[in-house]
Parts: sequence; structure tokens; C-alpha cells
Amino acid sequence: MSGESISTFQFLGLTFNTTNLISGLAAALIVFGVVFAFSRNLKLKPTGKQNALEWVVDFTNGILRDSVDEKEEKNFGLYAFTLFLFIFVSNQIGLFLQIAWNDVTYLRSPTADPIVTLTLSLITMMLAHYSGVAKFGFKQYFERTYLSPFKIWLPIGVFTEFIDFLTLGLRIYGVIFAGEMLLKMIGGIAFSGGVVNMIVAIPLALIWQGFSVFLGSIQAFVFVTLTSVYISHKVEDE
Repeated sequence: MSGESISTFQFLGLTFNTTNLISGLAAALIVFGVVFAFSRNLKLKPTGKQNALEWVVDFTNGILRDSVDEKEEKNFGLYAFTLFLFIFVSNQIGLFLQIAWNDVTYLRSPTADPIVTLTLSLITMMLAHYSGVAKFGFKQYFERTYLSPFKIWLPIGVFTEFIDFLTLGLRIYGVIFAGEMLLKMIGGIAFSGGVVNMIVAIPLALIWQGFSVFLGSIQAFVFVTLTSVYISHKVEDE
């Protein structure tokens, strides 16, 4: 049964979350392995695995295309593709595999921790701000972002940035964390009340797992969509 605690260690006076490191590395390796396997022996006329990989590329490019122009789409296409796959895999890991020992969880969905999702949110914000400054220069970028349409817009603009950062990261965390908690509760019921409870709980667990896969997929799509919208606000001329 999955534990309720996480593992941490100290290094150079800083506390590191072992659970997040292992879970994030597992998700990254899965993404790398799938992309590596699907991109071998590429052909001009794609079939099978190459078709699936190109569909995901076209899908994420389509998300960007709805928010930014063609030039910017090329600049951020790889980021959107990688972000979507990493979040999609991260959302699903904990639904099918959770590893715990002595009531300490070592493997779960990385996105079930707000530190991970807020880090992804921060990466998106930093990339968007950097791209905006690189395109317009710092002075023009600052004026169009925080002093437009009025100079008194500055505190509202800063507050809006902070809210965007929180909502982008916490939305996906809330969905995945709640899904895993409910799955643990169903598992607890299955193994604590005999055969009758198990008979009732197993179908519920399967149904919830299927629904959670759908929710995890939607959240990956929403995160990339909001990322593309946020970036477009920084690099596109109104």
C-alpha cells in the first residue's frame, strides 16, 4: 500500500525531495525512451510509430498556431512538444504505479506535488519574459507589458503575473493530487473490508483510473494551451 510520506535528503545545506527527483527522472526517461524508439528509421512516407510521433508534433504545433504566428511557432514548437509529453506521462504514472517502502513513497506522479507544477509554471514564465525582452528590448517590453495602457497599470500588471504563475501550476496539481488520493482511498477500502469490499472497490478503481487518464490528458492539453497563450502575450504585437 502506498505511503503517506515522502523521502528527502540534505545536500550543501539544502533539502531535496527524493520522491520528486525519482518520479521526475522516471517520467523524463519514459518520454525519452518513447520518442527515441518512435523516431528510429524515419521515412518520407510515415507509418506506424512514426505516424503516432508526427501526430503529437502536429497536435502541439496546432496548439501554438492558435496563439502565435508562424515564426514564433517554430521557436517554441520543441518546447510545447516536450512539455506536453512530460506532463502527460507525469500525470499518468501515479495512476498505474506507486512505489512505497516503510510508509515512505518513492514513486508517484511528479505533478501530484505543487513544487513540480509551479516549477513548470515558472519555466514557462521565464521563457516568455526572456523571449519578449529579446524581441522588443527591455525598455519597450517593460512599457508594453506593465505600463500599457496606463502607467498606473504597473501594480495590476505585477499582480496579474503572480496570479498567472499560481493558477497555471496549481490547477494541474489539484486535479492530479485529488485523483491519486481518491485512488488510495478506494484501495484502502478494497483491502480493509474483506471480499465484498474488494468486489465493489475493484470496478470503482478501474473506472476512476480510466477517468483520471482522461483528466490527466486534458490537463496536459490545458497547460500547453495556456502556455502558448501566455507566451503570445509577451511576443506578439497587439
